[in-house]
Amino acid sequence: MSVDTVEDISDDTYVLDLLTITLTPALPWLGHQVRCEMDGHLKEAVDLTRVSCNVIMKFGPVKMLDRWYRLPDLLARMGARLPGDTTPPAGPWKQAWILRLPEAVPVAEHRIRLRARTGNGKNFFALDIPVDFRRRFHPSRTNGGGGSRRFHSRRFSSVTPG
Repeated sequence: MSVDTVEDISDDTYVLDLLTITLTPALPWLGHQVRCEMDGHLKEAVDLTRVSCNVIMKFGPVKMLDRWYRLPDLLARMGARLPGDTTPPAGPWKQAWILRLPEAVPVAEHRIRLRARTGNGKNFFALDIPVDFRRRFHPSRTNGGGGSRRFHSRRFSSVTPG
Protein backbone atom coordinates (compact mmCIF):
# COMPACT_ATOMS: atom_id res chain seq x y z
CA MET A 1 0.00 0.00 0.00
CA SER A 2 1.29 3.46 -0.73
CA VAL A 3 0.01 6.81 0.45
CA ASP A 4 1.20 9.70 -1.71
CA THR A 5 -0.38 12.59 0.15
CA VAL A 6 -2.91 13.30 2.82
CA GLU A 7 -4.59 16.47 1.66
CA ASP A 8 -6.11 18.81 4.22
CA ILE A 9 -8.87 20.53 2.26
CA SER A 10 -10.34 22.44 5.18
CA ASP A 11 -10.38 26.23 5.18
CA ASP A 12 -10.40 28.98 7.80
CA THR A 13 -14.01 28.16 8.79
CA TYR A 14 -12.97 24.78 10.25
CA VAL A 15 -12.50 24.33 14.01
CA LEU A 16 -9.19 22.46 13.59
CA ASP A 17 -6.21 24.08 11.89
CA LEU A 18 -4.32 20.92 10.97
CA LEU A 19 -0.55 21.44 10.80
CA THR A 20 0.85 17.94 10.18
CA ILE A 21 -0.13 14.31 9.87
CA THR A 22 2.59 11.70 10.38
CA LEU A 23 2.23 8.04 9.36
CA THR A 24 4.58 5.40 10.78
CA PRO A 25 5.58 3.21 9.02
CA ALA A 26 5.79 5.43 5.96
CA LEU A 27 4.48 2.61 3.75
CA PRO A 28 1.91 0.73 5.85
CA TRP A 29 0.62 -2.60 4.61
CA LEU A 30 -2.69 -4.40 4.76
CA GLY A 31 -3.54 -6.27 7.94
CA HIS A 32 -0.89 -4.44 9.96
CA GLN A 33 -0.75 -1.40 12.18
CA VAL A 34 0.06 2.19 11.31
CA ARG A 35 0.62 4.99 13.80
CA CYS A 36 -1.20 8.16 12.78
CA GLU A 37 -0.29 11.41 14.54
CA MET A 38 -2.25 14.61 13.97
CA ASP A 39 -0.85 17.92 15.16
CA GLY A 40 -2.84 21.13 14.97
CA HIS A 41 -4.59 23.99 16.73
CA LEU A 42 -8.19 23.98 17.98
CA LYS A 43 -10.03 27.28 17.64
CA GLU A 44 -12.50 26.23 20.35
CA ALA A 45 -13.12 23.40 22.80
CA VAL A 46 -14.50 20.25 21.16
CA ASP A 47 -16.21 17.21 22.65
CA LEU A 48 -14.44 14.50 20.62
CA THR A 49 -17.02 11.89 21.71
CA ARG A 50 -19.66 13.85 19.74
CA VAL A 51 -17.61 14.40 16.55
CA SER A 52 -19.23 12.67 13.57
CA CYS A 53 -17.20 11.51 10.58
CA ASN A 54 -18.41 10.86 7.05
CA VAL A 55 -16.17 8.28 5.39
CA ILE A 56 -16.45 7.82 1.64
CA MET A 57 -14.21 5.24 -0.03
CA LYS A 58 -14.16 4.99 -3.81
CA PHE A 59 -12.15 3.32 -6.50
CA GLY A 60 -12.81 4.74 -9.92
CA PRO A 61 -16.51 5.56 -10.16
CA VAL A 62 -17.45 2.81 -7.68
CA LYS A 63 -18.37 3.94 -4.16
CA MET A 64 -17.46 1.12 -1.77
CA LEU A 65 -18.41 2.94 1.41
CA ASP A 66 -20.41 6.03 2.33
CA ARG A 67 -21.15 5.99 6.02
CA TRP A 68 -21.31 8.26 9.07
CA TYR A 69 -19.55 7.22 12.28
CA ARG A 70 -19.03 8.88 15.62
CA LEU A 71 -15.27 9.41 15.99
CA PRO A 72 -14.93 6.93 18.90
CA ASP A 73 -16.78 4.26 16.86
CA LEU A 74 -14.63 4.85 13.76
CA LEU A 75 -11.47 4.54 15.81
CA ALA A 76 -12.79 1.38 17.52
CA ARG A 77 -13.41 -0.22 14.10
CA MET A 78 -9.71 0.29 13.41
CA GLY A 79 -8.54 -0.99 16.80
CA ALA A 80 -7.95 2.40 18.45
CA ARG A 81 -9.63 4.70 20.93
CA LEU A 82 -9.58 8.35 21.95
CA PRO A 83 -6.60 8.93 24.25
CA GLY A 84 -6.52 11.43 27.09
CA ASP A 85 -8.87 14.39 27.34
CA THR A 86 -11.98 13.83 25.21
CA THR A 87 -12.96 17.50 25.53
CA PRO A 88 -9.77 19.41 24.77
CA PRO A 89 -9.80 23.20 25.16
CA ALA A 90 -8.92 25.68 22.44
CA GLY A 91 -5.20 25.75 21.71
CA PRO A 92 -2.52 23.29 20.59
CA TRP A 93 -3.92 19.82 19.88
CA LYS A 94 -2.14 16.56 19.25
CA GLN A 95 -3.59 13.08 18.86
CA ALA A 96 -1.87 9.77 18.13
CA TRP A 97 -3.60 6.53 17.24
CA ILE A 98 -2.37 3.04 16.42
CA LEU A 99 -4.72 1.94 13.62
CA ARG A 100 -5.06 -1.57 12.20
CA LEU A 101 -5.52 -1.60 8.44
CA PRO A 102 -8.00 -4.10 6.97
CA GLU A 103 -6.53 -7.32 5.59
CA ALA A 104 -8.69 -7.59 2.49
CA VAL A 105 -9.23 -4.62 0.20
CA PRO A 106 -9.77 -4.76 -3.58
CA VAL A 107 -6.49 -4.29 -5.44
CA ALA A 108 -6.97 -0.78 -6.86
CA GLU A 109 -6.27 2.90 -6.33
CA HIS A 110 -8.72 4.15 -3.73
CA ARG A 111 -9.77 7.63 -2.70
CA ILE A 112 -10.83 8.07 0.89
CA ARG A 113 -12.73 11.23 1.71
CA LEU A 114 -13.02 11.96 5.43
CA ARG A 115 -15.18 14.85 6.66
CA ALA A 116 -15.73 15.52 10.35
CA ARG A 117 -18.23 17.76 12.13
CA THR A 118 -18.46 18.74 15.79
CA GLY A 119 -21.44 17.81 17.94
CA ASN A 120 -22.95 21.25 17.33
CA GLY A 121 -22.63 20.93 13.54
CA LYS A 122 -19.48 22.96 12.88
CA ASN A 123 -16.91 21.73 10.36
CA PHE A 124 -14.08 20.04 12.29
CA PHE A 125 -11.67 18.81 9.59
CA ALA A 126 -11.67 17.61 5.96
CA LEU A 127 -9.13 15.17 4.51
CA ASP A 128 -8.69 13.54 1.11
CA ILE A 129 -6.48 10.46 1.21
CA PRO A 130 -5.47 8.65 -1.98
CA VAL A 131 -4.19 5.12 -1.27
CA ASP A 132 -2.82 2.62 -3.74
CA PHE A 133 -3.52 -1.03 -2.99
CA ARG A 134 -2.36 -2.13 -6.46
CA ARG A 135 1.16 -2.83 -5.27
CA ARG A 136 1.30 -4.93 -2.18
CA PHE A 137 4.47 -3.50 -0.64
CA HIS A 138 5.81 -5.85 2.01
CA PRO A 139 8.65 -4.24 3.95
CA SER A 140 10.96 -6.45 5.93
CA ARG A 141 9.70 -6.99 9.43
CA THR A 142 12.96 -5.59 10.83
CA ASN A 143 12.62 -2.10 9.38
CA GLY A 144 8.86 -1.74 9.90
CA GLY A 145 8.24 -0.11 6.53
CA GLY A 146 10.88 2.54 6.24
CA GLY A 147 10.39 5.11 8.98
CA SER A 148 7.79 7.85 9.10
CA ARG A 149 6.14 10.04 6.53
CA ARG A 150 4.91 13.52 7.46
CA PHE A 151 2.31 15.50 5.55
CA HIS A 152 1.99 19.24 6.15
CA SER A 153 -1.20 21.18 5.61
CA ARG A 154 -1.15 23.09 2.31
CA ARG A 155 -2.52 26.09 4.13
CA PHE A 156 0.70 26.41 6.13
CA SER A 157 3.46 24.78 4.03
CA SER A 158 4.09 22.37 1.18
CA VAL A 159 3.50 18.60 1.41
CA THR A 160 6.78 16.80 2.00
CA PRO A 161 7.84 13.35 3.16
CA GLY A 162 9.33 13.35 6.67
